[in-house]
Amino acid sequence: MNSEAKPRKKAARNTAPSSPAKPAAARPVVMVTGAGGALGQQVVRRLRRDCQVIAVDFRHKPELGGDVVGYMTDFNKREFEDIFRKHRPMAVIHLGRILTSQASRASRYAANVLGTQKLLDLSVKYGARQVLVLSTFHVYGAHQYNPALIGEDAPLKATEIASDLVHSVELENLSAIYLWKHPELHMTLLRPCNVIGPGVNNTMSRILGNRHAPWLIGFSPIMQFMHVEDMADAVEVAFRKNKPGIYNVAPDDWVAYDRALARCGCRKVPIPSVPANVPKAISAVLGWKSFPLYLVNYFKFPVVIDGSLFRETFGFTPRYSLEQMFTHYREQKEQM
Repeated sequence: MNSEAKPRKKAARNTAPSSPAKPAAARPVVMVTGAGGALGQQVVRRLRRDCQVIAVDFRHKPELGGDVVGYMTDFNKREFEDIFRKHRPMAVIHLGRILTSQASRASRYAANVLGTQKLLDLSVKYGARQVLVLSTFHVYGAHQYNPALIGEDAPLKATEIASDLVHSVELENLSAIYLWKHPELHMTLLRPCNVIGPGVNNTMSRILGNRHAPWLIGFSPIMQFMHVEDMADAVEVAFRKNKPGIYNVAPDDWVAYDRALARCGCRKVPIPSVPANVPKAISAVLGWKSFPLYLVNYFKFPVVIDGSLFRETFGFTPRYSLEQMFTHYREQKEQM
């Protein structure tokens, strides 16, 4: 594992003339949930040429143009089954999760756990032959005794440190049940590291995008970062090669948190880590919605995941270096 990323040139896209899109009748129907988010939009762009994409989001109706059909719906509502009944998707790519900062605990559980169960039941009922579910590296939990590299077979300890992460672990457990109970779904579960980049609105991206960023005094854990376009490539290759299983998704590169802040042009704001309610109180005073209490341990202890199984299974190599990712946030601040 490299302690610092060496700048890499961004791989060029294929500039050869593209072949015309396949007729709609000849293309497989693929449902993408969470299609209105930055990652979802990138995934749809990659699939739309040779797939009929059904874009679903619970926040707003995805307007992605062309022949992409968009819907805004709650996964637990009857309208969601109507979409399955009408389009009969061959595959489902489930990227739609409510983040902890976006709703109450009950709402998150209803959407992320019960909504995912509804999606999987409908996939079985209407004959989907492939399901890909996006999870998160947070399910491993942040502990001072974490191994240097965490593999897919490591226990999921997130609920031991934060009850707000229960829904993430239960989503994982639910997906694992369907993975073994319904082999006909050919399920793939992805656990990515921190996904950042243009348009991403998760905790880490918001922190790196601010001029002032929280820093717990005495701590600077090693972190991994994946550009949103690389993550979209990972989702695409996992969908196209269709090799069921559970996979971490992360690059070989890593960097200490305080170095990441400096390279993104952030000014560190020192925060005492004890007692436990101090970071929450300071965040409230400073208006930092991007520094939730349930993630405090992830800014104290490293959670470094081993992405070698995914890389070797799917032949995947990220295109963006750490420096290229951090440059986006520096330039963003310069334009403020």
